[in-house]
Amino acid sequence: MNRYFQEVLDAHEFIRCWLGEAEAPEDVCDNLLARFSPEFTMVTTTGVVLNFEALSRFFRTQPGARKGLTLDILDMQMVAESEKGATVCYKEQQHVPGQNTTLRFSTVVFTLDPQGNVLWRHLQETALPLE
Repeated sequence: MNRYFQEVLDAHEFIRCWLGEAEAPEDVCDNLLARFSPEFTMVTTTGVVLNFEALSRFFRTQPGARKGLTLDILDMQMVAESEKGATVCYKEQQHVPGQNTTLRFSTVVFTLDPQGNVLWRHLQETALPLE
């Protein structure tokens, strides 16, 4: 599998574990946040812009906050890829027991650090109606 697609899947497994399991160890959050560039920016589904510090504060305060969370990644597509990184689009479906399922369209810009590790540089999310 393409390493950028694998990164989308791997990062979302850390998110699912951290937000969905109250007993998740602290290193799950550490491993998740290590995937993001210090220059990371994100535009949420509500139009709020977050930087790396805001993202870190959010995750650090949310262990187990969405008990039973499931995440499905759908329709991954490569928009562009180069020796410096890639841009990938995908749909993310989230479900928490007892709550409405949500669907979002996401576009992520990846960069590579000097060691060749994939880092999340920018993420744009758009809420979608359930099909």
